[in-house]
Amino acid sequence: MNYEEMTPMQKVAVALVAFGPEVSALVLKGMAEQDLERVTIEIANLRDVPAEIEEKVMGECHQIFMARQYISQGGVDFAQDILQKAVGPLKAKEIMHRLESSIRSTGFNLLQDIDPKQLTGFLQNEHPQTISLILTQLVPQQAASILSELTPELQAEVSLRVATMEKISPEILKEIESTLEGHFEQTGGSQMSVSGGAKSIAEILNLIDTSAEKNIMQSLEAEDPDLASEVKNMMFVFDDVVLLDDRSIQRLLKEVETKDLSLALKAASDEVKSKIFANVSERVATMIKEEMEYMGPTRLSDVEAAQGRIVEAVRRLEEEGQIMVSGRGGKEDIIV
Repeated sequence: MNYEEMTPMQKVAVALVAFGPEVSALVLKGMAEQDLERVTIEIANLRDVPAEIEEKVMGECHQIFMARQYISQGGVDFAQDILQKAVGPLKAKEIMHRLESSIRSTGFNLLQDIDPKQLTGFLQNEHPQTISLILTQLVPQQAASILSELTPELQAEVSLRVATMEKISPEILKEIESTLEGHFEQTGGSQMSVSGGAKSIAEILNLIDTSAEKNIMQSLEAEDPDLASEVKNMMFVFDDVVLLDDRSIQRLLKEVETKDLSLALKAASDEVKSKIFANVSERVATMIKEEMEYMGPTRLSDVEAAQGRIVEAVRRLEEEGQIMVSGRGGKEDIIV
């Protein structure tokens, strides 16, 4: 393996393996499906990676992380200046070029530090399309806080627009950015292109309080049943069972057939397996492990089908109030 000849995706694969399974899982969860497939293939094809290659890849990752930090501290020009002093003008230019497409424009970036209630007050009278576009630029937790504060009618309208949003032209973004900068007395910014989609609204709904989520999902189902189904499928995936507390895991396991559980765990992360095995008796854990081994090679489609059935059970039990997914729910769901 020659470092100079490595593709970006090969470097990503090496970095993820070096980071370890827990960190890598968090990174992979945030990837687009196409990129996820590509990097998974690269990881599967990795053989022994020389220490010097791993060191160079990690060094490159560190440089990019630091560049992002410099940008957040003082902007693009500040980051460029610091990097030039640290690694030279050519290397600095190369790093900044890699980051160029992912740097948020100033007009949207400034919203990260604004109190959600203040931002909600500003957005309440904006057009639903403008609100939905701005929400896609915020971290899911902040977007969820704002969405919760909107009226029920506006919640439904904005959620539908986020879920069906496609690429936005730089001209429209620039116009909205100028409005934001004028309102919050900020200047600067660069062009960007964003998209929403089912995944975007699913991430927000996973963090919103239960009553608002139900209102939004009912409206989505009435407006576009297929889209509502797609959003539901993305809101809770099998690996998210680690978000359940022990009591909820034990309640879930009463609804799941041992064969489905054994099949689902064939392609599960170590974290998920540990969570499950910690909530069953030693005898049951041994039985599940033996069944997994007895199955031998299994089609991924069969594993995903079993995981899907377990996810359906989670959703049903959550709707019935028998379990609670960590990080969701309003004040009425807080346990003290």
